[in-house]
Amino acid sequence: MKSAAPQQGLPAIILGIILAGALLVGLNSFVIINPGQAGVLSILGKAQDGSLLEGLHFKPPLVSTVDIYDVTVQKFEVPAQSSTKDLQELSASFAINFRLDPVQVVRIRREQGTLQNVVSKVIAPQTQESFKIAAAKRTIEEAITKRDELKADFDEALNSRLDKYGIVVLDTSVVDLTFSPEFARAVEEKQIAEQRARRAVYVAREAEQQAQADINRAKGRAEAQRLLAETLKNQGGQLVLQKEAIEAWRQGGSQMPNVLILGGDSNSSVPFLFNLSEFSEGAIAR
Repeated sequence: MKSAAPQQGLPAIILGIILAGALLVGLNSFVIINPGQAGVLSILGKAQDGSLLEGLHFKPPLVSTVDIYDVTVQKFEVPAQSSTKDLQELSASFAINFRLDPVQVVRIRREQGTLQNVVSKVIAPQTQESFKIAAAKRTIEEAITKRDELKADFDEALNSRLDKYGIVVLDTSVVDLTFSPEFARAVEEKQIAEQRARRAVYVAREAEQQAQADINRAKGRAEAQRLLAETLKNQGGQLVLQKEAIEAWRQGGSQMPNVLILGGDSNSSVPFLFNLSEFSEGAIAR
């Protein structure tokens, strides 16, 4: 009679185990893919075709796993170095915004594995190669002065290379662009030479303008003298000459003469001004 009790409880234990197993299997038979994610279903270690996009998906219990990939926008900075068309060293750092193509995550899982592998094994080396292609098309001076064209060539090369890996490039930006110290010195020397050349041109133009101003002043004086000579030839010219002499005396600041002596013909001569203080008494007596 005492052994019947354990036997009666055995079915309940078995039932509990079955229910627990069923619950475990049930919970392990579904996977939820959230927005911004894509999944890869693997059964017994083999990746199955077809990406699992956002939503609820069935998966075989116990023998399957689902690898989740973030397919939102990612950003990484990648350094790159290259030689330009004129064999100058050029270094750059690119900020690359990209995302994984959700439809191609199964191929990415098979070929690259994790997102870290995608960055280190695909994006970094392809960035380097794309920069070499863009930099080799122009000299280092063109790479600096035509930075937009350099970036456009880089973007074109990078997009074509990453597209075949299921990587969608959204945007790139040049974070830093540096060149060798030798070229930096050459640029500085060129700027100094250009400044000196501009200074020399400025001095030459200033001298030319000054010379032209002197010529114009000389022409003005010659024209004034010509007009004065014509005036003196006409009637009343002697009065003009007398007026000019008086004005010259006033501007010179001379003392008022004690004696004003005119020529014999007041209409044909200039007034002569004498300051008697300049003569001694003996000279006057004589």
